[in-house]
Amino acid sequence: MTGLNQTEIRALEEALDDEYRAWATYDQVITDFGDVRPFSNIREAEARHIEALHRLFTAYALPIPSNPWPGRVERYASIQQACEAGVAAEIENGQLYDRLLAATDRADLLAVFRNLQQASQQRHLEAFRRCAQRGSDAGGCAGRGRGRRRGISAGRSGPRS
Repeated sequence: MTGLNQTEIRALEEALDDEYRAWATYDQVITDFGDVRPFSNIREAEARHIEALHRLFTAYALPIPSNPWPGRVERYASIQQACEAGVAAEIENGQLYDRLLAATDRADLLAVFRNLQQASQQRHLEAFRRCAQRGSDAGGCAGRGRGRRRGISAGRSGPRS
């Protein structure tokens, strides 16, 4: 493959850092409150996002940065607060990918960035909005359990950090 320019490398690094932070944040919520949805499902999705980005790093022979976020993310007093923060984070994630999509014209990078943005905006954001709404309506938002499992499992140690 042809090498990436510095703007594309920075875009990949920024995308990976954002996905790492999201995974660590949702993992911390699970550590603090138990295996609750939507955090357990979305944490698994974030692990798949990380793996998709890792594949691009590998394809372009770039070193894969480790995840600096475990133990360094914000903690929340309640699941309700975590859900509200999830809404804000997913909105920011959509804006991040708008910017990153403009940083390249490479089909493989564009495909991954679009897929990650779509997952964030169409699935994660809506799940956190439902959670935040249930929390404000009923005094609690998240159900227990893992829900549907697909793809890789990040486990407690997280995705290749």
